[in-house]
Amino acid sequence: MKKPILALAALLLTATLAGAAVPPDVAGYARKIEQFSATQGQGSESDRLRTLFDLLWEFQMHASPEYATFVGYPGLNDRWSDLSPESIEFGRRIDHVIEGALASVDRAKLKASEQVNYDLALRRVREAIEGEPFHGEYLVINQVGGPQQSIPQLLSITPARNVKDYEDLLARLRGVPRVIDQNIALLDRGLREGITPPRVTLRDVPGQVESLLVDDPLKSPMLKAFQKFPETVPTADRERLTREAVAAFKDQVAPAFRKLHGYLANTYVPASRESIAMGDLPNGKAWYAYQARVSTTTDLTPEQIHQIGLAEVKRIRKEMDALIASIGFQGSFEDFCKFLRTDPRFFYDNPEDLLTGFRDIAKRIDPELVKLFGKLPRLPYGVIPVPAYAEKSQTTAYYEDGSLAAGRPGELNANTYDLKSRPKWEMEALTSHEAVPGHHLQISLAQELEGVPEWRKHDDYTAFVEGWALYAESLGSEIGLYQDPYSRFGQLTYQMWRAIRLVVDTGMHVKGWTRQQAIDYFRANSAKTEHDIEVEIDRYIVWPGQALAYKIGELKIQELRAYAQRELGPGFDVRAFHDHVLGNGAVPLDLLEKNVKAWVAETKTAAETPARREAAGAAAGAGASNP
Repeated sequence: MKKPILALAALLLTATLAGAAVPPDVAGYARKIEQFSATQGQGSESDRLRTLFDLLWEFQMHASPEYATFVGYPGLNDRWSDLSPESIEFGRRIDHVIEGALASVDRAKLKASEQVNYDLALRRVREAIEGEPFHGEYLVINQVGGPQQSIPQLLSITPARNVKDYEDLLARLRGVPRVIDQNIALLDRGLREGITPPRVTLRDVPGQVESLLVDDPLKSPMLKAFQKFPETVPTADRERLTREAVAAFKDQVAPAFRKLHGYLANTYVPASRESIAMGDLPNGKAWYAYQARVSTTTDLTPEQIHQIGLAEVKRIRKEMDALIASIGFQGSFEDFCKFLRTDPRFFYDNPEDLLTGFRDIAKRIDPELVKLFGKLPRLPYGVIPVPAYAEKSQTTAYYEDGSLAAGRPGELNANTYDLKSRPKWEMEALTSHEAVPGHHLQISLAQELEGVPEWRKHDDYTAFVEGWALYAESLGSEIGLYQDPYSRFGQLTYQMWRAIRLVVDTGMHVKGWTRQQAIDYFRANSAKTEHDIEVEIDRYIVWPGQALAYKIGELKIQELRAYAQRELGPGFDVRAFHDHVLGNGAVPLDLLEKNVKAWVAETKTAAETPARREAAGAAAGAGASNP
């Protein structure tokens, strides 16, 4: 799983700025976007489109400074976005302004590559407009996300290289009360309108907030940068900066989180809804169908997705049963799963050994990547533990994007909570998904794209990003992974896990399944451990539709690889195929299919041309020798 972007606003979607007191720079960019349509006829359409994309990027960075920090855009690391109702409504209005600005560009006069950029930008903004009836801004907190996680996360990656960086961090620390107050206001409005996460999923959230209220501020993850200063910060400044950080934590940060804890524990969680289905929310059935379309980048209905899931579960189960038989295990499928969940040989006894295990797998994969890819990213990656304040309710692992611009490596975050729910047999598949050849490789290569607008380097289509990472798990068998039968079963378990998602996600949100029914179905068809299963089901409950993207995306990539192999025959080059799939960054699945089929056609033509020349030359020679 790729960790969601810190900023609530996604690129070219919902901009956030205060309606009452717009920062001058943000207001300036907004006015320029509003005035852009008046530039029709002034210069080429290619130049106009580049100007518009530059404006939109600058606007997004200034309006969403958390996102700016995340991608390494400088100069805005002292700010927070505004989450007032006025700014959210302004963001919705801006979407229509952006749509109008794009419509003023004559698409027919653009180059083919520019038309792709144009189409993707227009698709994004129209998706945002289509989503206006749904109020996701009221769902700003749950067990896997919210200010109790995003604030420490952002402060931990904010640059801390010189005195100015530390002053920016202090400004952000002092701004935490406003962020918390605006989050509480959104939660409160959602409570009044009946739009909340299910109560069962919120059980650990007050505890997550409480865990941030440490007695010693310098032991807080939010003050990590103040625990050890780089040599570039003069010794004379360190004492002052530390003193001000401690004061900011005591006077602003801690009181704000105590307020949030009290609100959650005493008001919000007790009053949140008991039902689990998105379909039970106002306009919920239409909302879920929209989420499914956006997540999968297809027009598949929830019922169609459910049936695909059932078919995949049946197919993968046959492979699992065959593997169990080949091992010679005496017992049922349920017995084998119990064996994998409980036998001590499959588990580490301390967190550091688990992390070392992941690092060792990564070291084995890295040198093998040249067999599968012609181009590899420059950005390094590492393995770190999931933060303690989030680990109990967080998934098995997730990937956090790095940034060349910010000098930040990618990170595989491995969950070390409850080691008896982290079996060794799943680790090769998990590393392949979250690090290489999965998320780290794909996302880092996208960041290094050349000749595209800046936003394209960070565009994020879940079906592509997670579909690629799931496909990447299957590549392990091509580079020496899964030699152990239990590890191979782990890879099948991960395939099954994503197939189960199609069934239980649609089952809970559309077909009336209970949480326990979903847990039971998961347990009956997978060797995943009990804690992991509950955490996963609760994740699908609070992120409706997101989990559908993995299997749908993977199936499309597998389909396109099979097509390319069939069409190209002996001329199929897996390295060229992978380079082409990843060479355009994240794209919707329909565009991916179009791209791959065009590449196959070009490859066939290129291969046929020399053969035709040779045949023509042979024919000419034969003709010359005849009387």
